[in-house]
Amino acid sequence: MTAEKPPLAMTMGDPAGIGPEIALAAWRARKAGDPPFFVLASPALLSAAAKRAGFEAAIIETEPDWVAGVVDKGLPVVPLEHQVEAEPGRPDARNAAATIESITRAVQAVRDGAARAVVTNPIAKGVLYDAGFGFPGHTEYLGELAKAWDAAAFPVMMVWSETLAVAPITIHIPLSEAPKALSEDLIVKTARVVDRDLRARFGLARPRLAVAGLNPHAGEGGAMGSEETTIIVPAIETLRAEGIDVTGPWPADTMFHVAARARYDVALTMYHDQGLIPVKTLAFDEGVNVTLGLPFVRTSPDHGTAFDIAGKGIANPSSLIASLKLADRLTR
Repeated sequence: MTAEKPPLAMTMGDPAGIGPEIALAAWRARKAGDPPFFVLASPALLSAAAKRAGFEAAIIETEPDWVAGVVDKGLPVVPLEHQVEAEPGRPDARNAAATIESITRAVQAVRDGAARAVVTNPIAKGVLYDAGFGFPGHTEYLGELAKAWDAAAFPVMMVWSETLAVAPITIHIPLSEAPKALSEDLIVKTARVVDRDLRARFGLARPRLAVAGLNPHAGEGGAMGSEETTIIVPAIETLRAEGIDVTGPWPADTMFHVAARARYDVALTMYHDQGLIPVKTLAFDEGVNVTLGLPFVRTSPDHGTAFDIAGKGIANPSSLIASLKLADRLTR
């Protein structure tokens, strides 16, 4: 990384969760040559978290343009306009406006050229819903923000690690709704984005995509469900005709052992837990949630707010640190 490159913009996440303390831990773990970053948050919130953690470095109020000059002296914080009053482990819908502001301003910073990627800390969707948030999660909200400068933006969630990468076709909807939401068009659009971004951002010349079936045994030839033959196979045939290296549908229960993983670069699963259970089991501390299909890079830890341990000083920052490193890698 060169000194001229803009810093990474990190969001606050839910202020009652572990976001503040793992942001501090990520700064403490910085090494020479690591990219500078700033947090869009309440300086008072970070100061309180630092005091609880015995964090001796300064919390420095700053603006994105000044981050490179201060990041070695303390954690750079760009203040939010909304007030934040939070106790660890006690989520409060009154902080929803600040949480959303942090995300919105991080994206705007990238659009303005003041930052080169967005790294988000975990949010509590239920807390935001209580405050009237109209999106299922981070991914969908980022997709809406992206449309301001790219109307064709189509966000795709991928959880990436060196061990396994997965991209679910349907995401934050009830399991009972997933088969109804599944369509040939959705599979094709998702796979196109995955193929394109693995080439453009991850540097894979010909990404190998493995598509899971929806039903046990990938439908067992129709005996255990028809979605494979009526939806998934036609989508795969369309993608192959476009020159995309895609195989399947594979039974999900045999896709994730060592030998199977060696045959593909990313697994496309039909619903959220079908893909996220294996990747979080195999690489919980190293996994990174990457949003593909946007005109900017967004990464995030693959875990949640962990309200039960917030403020106790035991949260593992490894996934956030991996998110910073991947954001740096994808924007070099």
